[in-house]
Amino acid sequence: MFALTSRYRALPTATHRLPDGRTVTYVRRRFLPRPEDLTPLREHVVAAGERADRIAFAELGDAELAWQLADANRADEPDELAVPGRRLRITLPAAPGPGAASLLVPGALHG
Repeated sequence: MFALTSRYRALPTATHRLPDGRTVTYVRRRFLPRPEDLTPLREHVVAAGERADRIAFAELGDAELAWQLADANRADEPDELAVPGRRLRITLPAAPGPGAASLLVPGALHG
């Protein structure tokens, strides 16, 4: 249903039956991890002109993992991270819930 790098990939689904009998499948709510519970890898100091997607590509190997930077740094949106001089925590993603597939990020262990 979601790309391998999606923050929603490991979430369980649920169904809802509509009054007309049709069934709708939906993804359950995603709770944000506590940054202090994430495994730190290193730190990145934001330079002028950097964007969250480019930082994610440089640090994690995939621009679509900017959400992972947001989770690790208590940001609601990845764009909040691109503040020159800000020190960003680079972490592993939160462990998926029971029965969910793991997400291994290529390049996440370089450093």
